[in-house]
Amino acid sequence: MGMAAVVKAFEDIRAALAVLNAEVDGAGSEPFSADDPLAGLADGCLDILAGAREVEARIAGLKAKAAVAYAESAQAVAGPGVPVQAQEMAVAAEIGCVLALGPRAAGSFLATSYALVSTLPRTLAALGAGALSWQHAVVMADEAAGLDAAGAAALEAHFLDRDVPDPAQGCPVGEMPAHRFRAKARTWRERHHAESIEVRHAKGVADRRVEFRPDQDGMAWLSAYLPADQAVAAWNRLTAIARRVQGPDEARTLSQLRADNFADAILGSGSRTLDGADQQLSPIRAQVLVTVPVFSLLGLAREPAMLDGFGPIPPSMARDLVANGAGSFYRVLVDPRDGAPLEIGRASYRVTGAMRAWLRMRDAKCPFPGCSNNSLDNDADHILAWANGGTTGISNLGQPCPKHHKLRHTTGWTPTPASKDEPPGWTSPTGRHYPSAHQDWEPTHWPQGALPGKRSLLEEALLEHLVS
Repeated sequence: MGMAAVVKAFEDIRAALAVLNAEVDGAGSEPFSADDPLAGLADGCLDILAGAREVEARIAGLKAKAAVAYAESAQAVAGPGVPVQAQEMAVAAEIGCVLALGPRAAGSFLATSYALVSTLPRTLAALGAGALSWQHAVVMADEAAGLDAAGAAALEAHFLDRDVPDPAQGCPVGEMPAHRFRAKARTWRERHHAESIEVRHAKGVADRRVEFRPDQDGMAWLSAYLPADQAVAAWNRLTAIARRVQGPDEARTLSQLRADNFADAILGSGSRTLDGADQQLSPIRAQVLVTVPVFSLLGLAREPAMLDGFGPIPPSMARDLVANGAGSFYRVLVDPRDGAPLEIGRASYRVTGAMRAWLRMRDAKCPFPGCSNNSLDNDADHILAWANGGTTGISNLGQPCPKHHKLRHTTGWTPTPASKDEPPGWTSPTGRHYPSAHQDWEPTHWPQGALPGKRSLLEEALLEHLVS
């Protein structure tokens, strides 16, 4: 069949697209619903969007395979006399011209395609089946980079094989936005990388820097590559200051206030004007929530701690935060079977500070699908209203950001039940259910010489530490 089959296949695709376009335009052969054409069209368009997402993923998988097949064929045709680097540049240039990509984008596309075809078979298969998007595949390739073959296979299995021990929980990879998947994949990679996070963090610290990048309209970006605790603490500090300045007489947005306070801190004299008076800025403290595995806190294990708003950090950084009085450090008792925080509750309407912190540990962010807001001012919200018999316990609480809290109470979007270690999902006004991304809790890493179920001198010391 050859080229004739290719031409015929794309003709069929174009014809199918023409049919779908006619349906969206309301010019199909018959309406989606004879009883309620407008509501039928709305529901039909959602089905078309879902189908288009699947087809786009399948096309992306096809493009990756075609790019690698072309590169390998072109290399064979060129023969051994062409330098490897020159041949790679020629292949990337050809693919870039065909796909209208610049040299850097073409090289990145080709590198991801090679990774999928050669080392990430589960990801390529899921892409070809329409189960995840090209953006998800790029995340998998990025996070697998630097892992050995066994590590890359384990990363794929954790997120794409539901039958492996300790699989990813909650929302399937392809049903969450790629940026949320990146956060989860990075967390897994940090926990399971063959090289200690302490060693890798030391290399990162040596590369800390501030970068300047010009932009359009007389603007520019000034960014810093910093240790996570410093970066999160600075961001939270800028947010807290901006919140205090907000009011009916303040026209600036929260983002604008953060930017102005950032510039004042760097360019000013170390003070700010608040309520008409100059106030001296206090040193930035790490106002963060950090959850530390107790064996890592004692220095007996190298298991990463979790920094709220960031992810895994070296245990030495967590111990330093605790030793220097991080403002919101909590010692957390966890279920040793799966690492999830244990349930707490309260018999009154008021949600305590400890319970709010617990919600942050359970959900890590606003639980609305795709939302990444993990700021300190997410709202504690009863899923089943208190007036309707709902209790003030972790299993009946969510922590939506203000935008999605308002959405819940002004539209038909409703949260679904939660549990002690699973955030609520959401049901849309059309009746479709969207799960929320879960934390991937893992069992505690017991140090050598300490086995679960047996009392040892080490455990005696651990119990004494928890009680003190």
